[in-house]
Amino acid sequence: MPADFETLDRLLADIESYVSEYVLLSEHSRQIVTAFVLLSWVYDAFNELPYLRFRGDYGTGKSRALIVAGSLCYKAFFASGASTVAPIFHTLDLFRGTLVLDEADFRFTDEKAELVKILNNGNARGFPVLRMQANAKKEFDPRAFRVFGPKIVAMRSSYADRALESRFITIEMLPGAAGGVPINLPDCQREEALRLRNKLLMYRLRYRNQVNPDSSLADEKLEARTNQILLPLLSIAPTERMRAAILGAAATSYAAVLVDRSESLEGRVLAALRKLNCGKEPVRVADIAASIAASEEEFDQPITARIVGKVLRRLGLTLYKRNGTSAITPGQGPRVSALFARYGLESISG
Repeated sequence: MPADFETLDRLLADIESYVSEYVLLSEHSRQIVTAFVLLSWVYDAFNELPYLRFRGDYGTGKSRALIVAGSLCYKAFFASGASTVAPIFHTLDLFRGTLVLDEADFRFTDEKAELVKILNNGNARGFPVLRMQANAKKEFDPRAFRVFGPKIVAMRSSYADRALESRFITIEMLPGAAGGVPINLPDCQREEALRLRNKLLMYRLRYRNQVNPDSSLADEKLEARTNQILLPLLSIAPTERMRAAILGAAATSYAAVLVDRSESLEGRVLAALRKLNCGKEPVRVADIAASIAASEEEFDQPITARIVGKVLRRLGLTLYKRNGTSAITPGQGPRVSALFARYGLESISG
């Protein structure tokens, strides 16, 4: 039943106080959790959504954070990585609420894990998961399950799929003492969560039709994909302090992504290309391979010109034969500069 709240500031303070009472989080992390709770109640005003993730080793409080935050979200239902997929598909499609998923580290690869398909499809409207379902005649008919909606997960590590990783705003859970929060959740936690959900239902009734994506909140220092994912969260955040916490977490995550990219094989190839290019074209593939070999860095296999050529083509660059050897086709400066920026390398002028 909807319950009135004095002001939006008061509602935010009540949510943050509730979270801090039961989970040990930094102030910035509490701001992010509060913003995500608000977003879950008006999520259907947006076409793309971020996911919230609590990540850490066992005993760091990630499952506790999941329960406490999930208890406030819109139509939340709880599952674990050990759950069978069919009921999750049906529940999401029927109730269109918030999936709260514990132990989201899967034993199988990302491509084979059925639950990962929900995460891959569920952050953007219009991408249902298709399944065959038996009808009354015991015949199989195609069925589209709508899995779009907010999701909170708790896990120990990360996914190998970089595209899936880009959908998360992550709160790192650190080991340490309980910090004054109760060891076990008391019964009053459920009652308090219910009171806040009633107020959040009133928030939905008041604000659902007022919420719209605000593209002016995009951060030009972040990638377009990151801005697309964050924009709903930033658009519902009513305070500068909350928006600063969201952007701060995104900037930290983006910096880590750039480091990972620069240390990948693609990043090493681009770094060698930048070193050899010096603003002039073309560059021979064999010279890039020789530059990488001269760096004395360790790789799982020797980096040959053939491997470098495959990497360059995978990055979208075209090659041609020059004096019997492959070289990068001239005229691809804008593409090369964009790749330098994507992999955290300074672009070359000229």
